[in-house]
Amino acid sequence: MATVTEAPPTPAPVAPGKEPPRKRGRRTPYLLLLPGLLWLVVFFALPVIYQASTSVQTGSLEEGYEVTWHFATYWDALSEYWPQFVRSVLYAASATVLCLLLGYPLAYLIAFRAGRWRNLIMILVIAPFFTSFLIRTLAWKTILADGGPVVGALDALHVLDVTAFLGWTAGDRVLATPLAVVCGLTYNFLPFMILPLYTSLERIDPRLHEAAGDLYAKPSTTFRKVTFPLSMPGVVSGTLLTFIPASGDYINADLLGSTDTRMAGNVIQSQFLRILDYPTAAALSFILMAAVLAVVTVHIRKSGTEDLV
Repeated sequence: MATVTEAPPTPAPVAPGKEPPRKRGRRTPYLLLLPGLLWLVVFFALPVIYQASTSVQTGSLEEGYEVTWHFATYWDALSEYWPQFVRSVLYAASATVLCLLLGYPLAYLIAFRAGRWRNLIMILVIAPFFTSFLIRTLAWKTILADGGPVVGALDALHVLDVTAFLGWTAGDRVLATPLAVVCGLTYNFLPFMILPLYTSLERIDPRLHEAAGDLYAKPSTTFRKVTFPLSMPGVVSGTLLTFIPASGDYINADLLGSTDTRMAGNVIQSQFLRILDYPTAAALSFILMAAVLAVVTVHIRKSGTEDLV
């Protein structure tokens, strides 16, 4: 008996002027990305291009500036202000390490031990953001004031003797020293370290810790073999969110430091707003950007988390 094969159904005709739903769906993600792309172009790409153009200009504020492709500005700026760039990287790296040492235990406590107090501790971590960055930095001038309780306690514990030997303080004085600048950077950017660490630790399945205990692993071994490797995305994100803004900061060095603790951000701010040497200021900005990108690239490659960028 012959088998009758039915013909496939004919697709319904599409009305004129209307696109198939599938094609409209393909365009939706690009339409959703369009506002963000426009924002990046207007407020990031165009300013960067303008700054690049400014860095190769010559002239004066009275006569006007003209693009002459004067790349020697970069070399002149770097040869004159290289100590400030080295100081920026050193201070930012020191603050990042301190933030990691202080933030990781707190993030671990919030993720695994806080219980019903978790929300309260998170509010306390975020609470400093409700105060102006400038006011928070000025508060440290009172905290680290000469003759204050903090300086007195550090002097009694002979901590200032060690920091003075390392060149971070001057005798029994903390203000206007590198230690004061690093303390200000650490305090102001500590929440940027805690939040990514907490997010990464909170995603770890507690059953992994139980499995490590069932295999007779000590708590230190569990942390070293399980917890810390799984929290590396948070460590990398936190260090980047701390190091990048800290390296370009100038408020802490201006209010808590002295002329001997000036960072690259202080030089750029002075060139833009006081000296009004726009080509040098733009060149310094690009040099700082390149230095930060180089440090960040090396850090990501060494940590083995290239997939984060």
